[in-house]
Amino acid sequence: MKKFIAAIAASLLSLSAAIAQTMPAPTVAARSFLLLDATSGQVLASQEPDLRIEPASLTKIMTAYLVFQAVQEKKLKLDQMVNVSVRAWKVSGDSSKMFIEPATPVSINDLLYGLIVQSGNDAAVALAEAVSGTEDAFAVLMNREAERMGLKSTRFANAAGMPSPDNYSTANDLSILAARLIRDFPDMYKIYSTKSFTYNKITQPNRNRLLWLDPTVDGMKTGHTQAAGYCLIASSHRPNGTSGERRLVSVVLGARSDSIRAQESQKLLNWGFLNFDTVKLYAKGQAVATPEVWKGAQKEVKLGFNQDIFVTVPKGTADKMKPVVERKDPLVAPIAQNSRVGTLKMVADGKTITEAPLLALEQVNEASIFGRAWDSIRLWMK
Repeated sequence: MKKFIAAIAASLLSLSAAIAQTMPAPTVAARSFLLLDATSGQVLASQEPDLRIEPASLTKIMTAYLVFQAVQEKKLKLDQMVNVSVRAWKVSGDSSKMFIEPATPVSINDLLYGLIVQSGNDAAVALAEAVSGTEDAFAVLMNREAERMGLKSTRFANAAGMPSPDNYSTANDLSILAARLIRDFPDMYKIYSTKSFTYNKITQPNRNRLLWLDPTVDGMKTGHTQAAGYCLIASSHRPNGTSGERRLVSVVLGARSDSIRAQESQKLLNWGFLNFDTVKLYAKGQAVATPEVWKGAQKEVKLGFNQDIFVTVPKGTADKMKPVVERKDPLVAPIAQNSRVGTLKMVADGKTITEAPLLALEQVNEASIFGRAWDSIRLWMK
């Protein structure tokens, strides 16, 4: 499965490069930006996507991911009450806080809202301690998860995103992290669309201005420090014809103000939706081809994919794509389920637009000794 995803990612990277050559990206007032089609996994536009930056409170996306994971694995419960440590309570006084107190236990659910909606640094520390015992141990877990996700230019030093030489990331890595959280925890992701949250009789608004400006935006996270500038990861989902909905994720880093980061994020999202179509090529488990199998207990094998396959192309070009299947024939049993047996290419005007590994959707066992002998003769005579 990991090899399959890696192969898909490699083909989409080449497609993203092709798109960049044919569709000029908008000008964005930020040090670094990236626009990802989370439905297809393709990067539609970017500027300095691998520039190392201080992620500030965008760090809290990884903190939330690990807490969501702990809840899913039943290591924590949303209604579980936890004590607030002095360390969590005493986070930097001029930083974002949800105002938890050592004398008052707080639920994991409230801490998540404090983390995501209020961007509470105290909530981040309290959640880290609930998951791992200490924030330092939690940082180890954060980096382990970053490595597992393939975030090659990211390192975390703490759960809140407090300034540190060992806390850094890139627009590219942050887009992957954001898309993974949305995909892996769709129900808990809904917290990101909450416009305000009240704790300890203090109501604080979500700092993501787009939640008020664009009804299709349902997340995701702001960040700001003097070194990082104003940052925003925004996500929007809009109708995608007969293919359900389509989601874009924008990452804008190092803008000069709160209003500019929102304005430039909105510009990116609108540009992506207006200039591109995302097409569902094949559904998970759909048979793309049923070629003949030699020396097998059955005569044919269904070929396809173990996940839905989407492609994003400039508007008006989807009808030009034609599928081309390439296989290493003859296919000889035994064939394991999900083993790669070929490649599907989508071709337009003689050029390969994208390609994906073609898998056996079913297992094919060997035929009897007589069946194998007969097919050996047939192959020799072929």
